[in-house]
Amino acid sequence: MKTPFNNVKALIIDMDGVLWHGNQAIDGLNDFFTTLRKQSLPFILATNNASQTNGEYIKKLASMGITVQADEILTSGMATASYLAEQYNPAATRIFVLGEAGASQPLLEKGFTLTDVYELNTPETPNKGADIVVCGKDETLNWDKLSTATLNLNAGATFIATNADVSLPTERGAVQGNGAILAALTAATGKTPTSIGKPEPIMYQQALKLLGTKPENTIAIGDRLDTDILGSVRTGMPSIMVLTGISQISDLDDIDYAPTWIMQDLREVTECLKAS
Repeated sequence: MKTPFNNVKALIIDMDGVLWHGNQAIDGLNDFFTTLRKQSLPFILATNNASQTNGEYIKKLASMGITVQADEILTSGMATASYLAEQYNPAATRIFVLGEAGASQPLLEKGFTLTDVYELNTPETPNKGADIVVCGKDETLNWDKLSTATLNLNAGATFIATNADVSLPTERGAVQGNGAILAALTAATGKTPTSIGKPEPIMYQQALKLLGTKPENTIAIGDRLDTDILGSVRTGMPSIMVLTGISQISDLDDIDYAPTWIMQDLREVTECLKAS
């Protein structure tokens, strides 16, 4: 007999390791979303992965038989763009992005100017460099991109990370995440980035604002203790850790916080929602 959730008004759901591994849907995905729609339960799909745009995530979910709207997705790239637009004047701010469309497109939509590889401040071109370096997951990473980021950071640019995940679950297993790129840049420059994604509360707070719900009646679902669950703790939300991604029960022995519930997978979460 599944224990029902009490007074749940909305969900904030991670994607990698919760909904899929790479391009492979996790069992129970369709029943989970069918249940959310039947119960008219609002949700935000909130991912630290900034490599794809919300449009690309909509297409990915559609290929798995799931229909979602643009306002039901919040990536760390989108969260980063919103955060920076609150802190800086986009029309007067130049940004070098080490990342893919999911990191660059939201910045362009906010009105920031994006700089190119080796576009730097020099005596001859004093205003060509970047004021900010934004680093997100980048599968097209190369020496020139890393060098440009390093040169801009050494020249005084602010260092911003969409997220600091050191690994990423895929259908082949866990691979390096954005945190690995950050480590290289920190080693080269001595600078530590400000991270916008989970476990920092910024992204969860943005999701709560979009949902119009309070932390205490919004449940976060994730697979990582060090991002999804720690972020929910810092934001004051209850949480579910599913065991289909990075973290496992044994990892709880090494930390001083914990999820509210631990469940095997989406199928178990769905059964609990149906019991509510």
